[in-house]
Amino acid sequence: MQIQKIHHVAYRCKDAKQTVEWYGKYLNMGFVLAIAEDQVPSTGEADPYMHIFLDAGNGNVLAFFELPNSPEMDRDRNTPTWTQHLALQVGSMEEMMAAKARMEADGIEVIGPTEHTIFKSIYFRDPSGHRLELAVNTGTPEMMKRLDEVKWDMINEWARTKKAPKHAAWMHDGSWAHKA
Repeated sequence: MQIQKIHHVAYRCKDAKQTVEWYGKYLNMGFVLAIAEDQVPSTGEADPYMHIFLDAGNGNVLAFFELPNSPEMDRDRNTPTWTQHLALQVGSMEEMMAAKARMEADGIEVIGPTEHTIFKSIYFRDPSGHRLELAVNTGTPEMMKRLDEVKWDMINEWARTKKAPKHAAWMHDGSWAHKA
């Protein structure tokens, strides 16, 4: 078996209608589908929900559940807030910066752009508190080749030591321009 693509990724939201409108306004995601049930199909539990699906481009779907009878949304308190996020690729710096300007004009806090050497990105939160990232690829084929060549050495070293391997330190120490 080979996975064809991600069918959808689902998160919880505080308000389904607000979520549809917010993702449409700031990220230009179309509203694809809504499913509402009083019973969970996979478990049989009685728990009404609204399940919405948004077009994330190229056949990708981002989905949300509004669960009015469940305890208030929270997050994994054992994981740093910067860790769990959804990164979405855009086509250009201009598109990313225009999205940043739209959000900031409406009072949404946006971090960045942040330089990651092989891409640049901005970070912000949706109305439910989910951390999102918009990213623009900036890496060259040579950079990607260099990273590909060391990926197994890096993961194996990490598995042994739980310390950051230095095989790709060039990405963050400024030396990448001299080695590319």
